[in-house]
Amino acid sequence: MSAESAIAANPAPPQNPDALRAARMIPFIVGCALFMQMLDATVVATALPAMARALGSTPVRLNVAITSYLLSVAVFVPVSGWAADRYGARRVFVAAIGLFTLSSIACALSQDLPQLVAARIIQGMAGAMMVPVGRIILLRTVPKQDLLKAMSFLSIPALLGPVIGPPLGGFMVTYMSWHWIFLINIPIGILGIALVLRYVAEIREESAPRLDWLGFLLSAVCLAALVSGFEAIGRDIMPLPMLLGLIALGAGCGFLYAWHARRVEHPIIDLSLMRIPTFAISTLGGNLCRFAVGATPFLLAMLLQVGFGLSPFSAGLITFASAAGALLMKFVATPIVRHFGFRRVLTVNALLTGIFIMVCATFTPTTPVWLLIAILLVGGFFRSLQFTGVNTLTYADIPPGKMSRASSFAAMAQQLGISLGVGVAAVTLNVSMTLRGAETLAIRDVVAGFIVVGLLCMASTFSFRRLEPQAGAHLNGAKQSDDE
Repeated sequence: MSAESAIAANPAPPQNPDALRAARMIPFIVGCALFMQMLDATVVATALPAMARALGSTPVRLNVAITSYLLSVAVFVPVSGWAADRYGARRVFVAAIGLFTLSSIACALSQDLPQLVAARIIQGMAGAMMVPVGRIILLRTVPKQDLLKAMSFLSIPALLGPVIGPPLGGFMVTYMSWHWIFLINIPIGILGIALVLRYVAEIREESAPRLDWLGFLLSAVCLAALVSGFEAIGRDIMPLPMLLGLIALGAGCGFLYAWHARRVEHPIIDLSLMRIPTFAISTLGGNLCRFAVGATPFLLAMLLQVGFGLSPFSAGLITFASAAGALLMKFVATPIVRHFGFRRVLTVNALLTGIFIMVCATFTPTTPVWLLIAILLVGGFFRSLQFTGVNTLTYADIPPGKMSRASSFAAMAQQLGISLGVGVAAVTLNVSMTLRGAETLAIRDVVAGFIVVGLLCMASTFSFRRLEPQAGAHLNGAKQSDDE
């Protein structure tokens, strides 16, 4: 697909002031939805002990509130693109934000564990529709030459949520009550719906295909089994044979789906997208980098709280530094990629991202707080730059008719990548403890986790080196030489 045809895939920049203002608001609107989902997904973990006491349960049992949400997201993400094409992206987006807000209220009003789990399942269903469909609206509204700038804005909420969630959750649980971790979604949801109705036009396909029910069933079982298996790795919440059986079930359904997808005209997850080099490389290499999204907050929490003995709130205030790094990235991502090109930025930055993850392994209880914050800030900058580049390049050469399926595919891959990142970190901690012959976590175990996750992130550079020198040049007007 040529640069000219790729640019033409999206509408030309709007000329009248109202349309121009609407186009500029799209990344902010989708970012609000993404922030609400990412914040909700992380803030609950901090509040589990307080919620367990209030609901007459235990933190271990209440962990099902997190698992049920993740499983619901995994099951319904693949259908989001089809729903947007069939019923209209704007309509589905508004409905998803509304359902997410209402289910958040239901979570806050829950009187026991079954009620909370039911509300979390509905909330996960809404979240599975909300973010991919919002991204579809952005991809079809923002001209491709402005996509990098839009994605640099959109990547910030994804990184802010996991960082802000722990200190915010700790503050609310300590000084307010656990109900507020869900009630804070109400004003965000109301604002999001108002902005969508004001600035977003309806987008839908003229003739959407029928839903691939068999593909939906196979993909649902595959993703639910894999996500729950990855989340359970290293946490001793199920017997090893059951865990291996769960992962085997997910892999088996995945193979069956791949066989099925080659035999239907409109599969719910379009595997043919992997024939597009920029999409395939961004998906595979990007997921190695996304291990850090799930693993780094988990490892930092273990290091600062268990290893250093800090309170959840104090630890959260330190890790907030990476959010500041993500904010700084917003102002320089576009010039950096425009000057150096996607291939060079992603290849070199993957190494830098991995290095700063491994630098966290050098932290000790005597490390000055200012140095911890400085390293986390710079690491957050590089991590945010990497995700901005990957998320933008993912859609560089996607034909307009496949944007919805590409968004669903990418969201599914991201969900698996983040879950697998947590699993890899947890397994590394357990292996390190086993090798020491210990049953309690020590600082050296967390050090091993940072090193493994950092090396995996650095390994993605081999994937990004396969990009063409001019890959994604039409997204930002970059002028690269052929010998780069």
